[in-house]
Amino acid sequence: MNCNVVKGTRDFLPSQMNKRNYIFSTIEKVYKAHGFVQIETPALESLSTLMGKYGEEGDKLLYKVLNSGDFLDEIDFANLETQDYKKLSNRISEKGLRYDLTVPFARFVVAHRNDITFPFKRYQIQPVWRADRPQKGRYREFYQCDCDIIGSNSLLNEVELLQIIDEVFSFLNLKVQIKLNNRKILAAIAQMIGQDDKLTDITVCIDKLDKIGFKAVCSELKERGLNEQDIKTIEPILHLEGSAQNKISNLKEVFSQIEIGQKGLEELESVFFYVKTLNLKTPIDFDITLARGLNYYTGAIVEVKCEETVMGSITGGGRYDNLTGIFGLKDVSGVGISFGADRIYDCLETLERFPKDIDLNTQVVFLNFGDKEVSQCLLSATELRGKDVLVEVYPESAKLQKQMKYANDKHVPYVVMIGQRELEAGQAVVKNMVSGEQSNVVLAELTDYICQALGA
Repeated sequence: MNCNVVKGTRDFLPSQMNKRNYIFSTIEKVYKAHGFVQIETPALESLSTLMGKYGEEGDKLLYKVLNSGDFLDEIDFANLETQDYKKLSNRISEKGLRYDLTVPFARFVVAHRNDITFPFKRYQIQPVWRADRPQKGRYREFYQCDCDIIGSNSLLNEVELLQIIDEVFSFLNLKVQIKLNNRKILAAIAQMIGQDDKLTDITVCIDKLDKIGFKAVCSELKERGLNEQDIKTIEPILHLEGSAQNKISNLKEVFSQIEIGQKGLEELESVFFYVKTLNLKTPIDFDITLARGLNYYTGAIVEVKCEETVMGSITGGGRYDNLTGIFGLKDVSGVGISFGADRIYDCLETLERFPKDIDLNTQVVFLNFGDKEVSQCLLSATELRGKDVLVEVYPESAKLQKQMKYANDKHVPYVVMIGQRELEAGQAVVKNMVSGEQSNVVLAELTDYICQALGA
């Protein structure tokens, strides 16, 4: 029997779950501190909800679920070779696994608009699925940790999200850099060369600049319909250097006659102004090549990369103005970010940044010497749990060596032994598994003794 997991998915051992939960709880703590509330959405969504929201490439990566029952009933097998693949796919599959948490969130907002208060600040920590080619830092099933503010156009929302990014990575002790851009600036580049209809093609190409280099980007731009003059016009923009303010100043001249470009620069300048007053620990760079591949972004776009190890984007997000309109609720703007927990995990693991005591689970194990003795163990264990101590009672009266090995393999700091002699004397033997020291403790004082030893 094959016991292997599907490629691009993983099993998680208890020690790995401790580390994952450390990341989730750190992010959740920051979200709550900023007033975000938690929601959940189903793993399955209608394909009509998902399709067309992530661009052509994104649509290809959607996991589609076959209809239940005889899903081939209406298929004409005689003409199967001539049938359009997309039409065929839509006839046998009406549902899919969610690709991200943002599009389902937009559907959620429209469905529950009478049940929530705007601006609505939501966070969501759930898995998503993409039929991608697995590689380092890229999985087919992975968790996203999203937070969004919807129902407000204020740029203070972008500022708050940048502050959240700074706080999360400060808590996680990861040195990162935030890259910031605005989709309106990218639209201005397309408008400047008279290629408005090729905005998506242009952004997909220039987003690869730091990965494949300028020469390869130029080749791709030509393949997508740009000529030599178009590329020559945008080249100086892609190579702008200096501080964020210097880049903004230069672009104000370049886009002096392009309204959407001026608007994007104004928004960007305002965000940098507010951020400056917060004295964030994390550096923020204006990267005009940052595009992100999601079609629904309309304003600010943000991406975070770790500066200490090679890894793709570990956080990203942006402003979307029209997403809920797709589901029938117009003129509701939102902005959000998503932490990639799996990539953050890989960064922390590579850099050995997880807390040293992260695998500490059970703090005390009561050894089992038989039915009569174990009754007292159960009572003492219950009392300790009432003091928030993590306690186990070994389930069988096995050989002492086996029970001690169990406690040792789990790195349990204290073992309590209550045998017949101890029970008759009203005592327990407490062994420190680190130092090997053993102490006789009166049963009535056992809870206080262990709590003091643990510093609880």
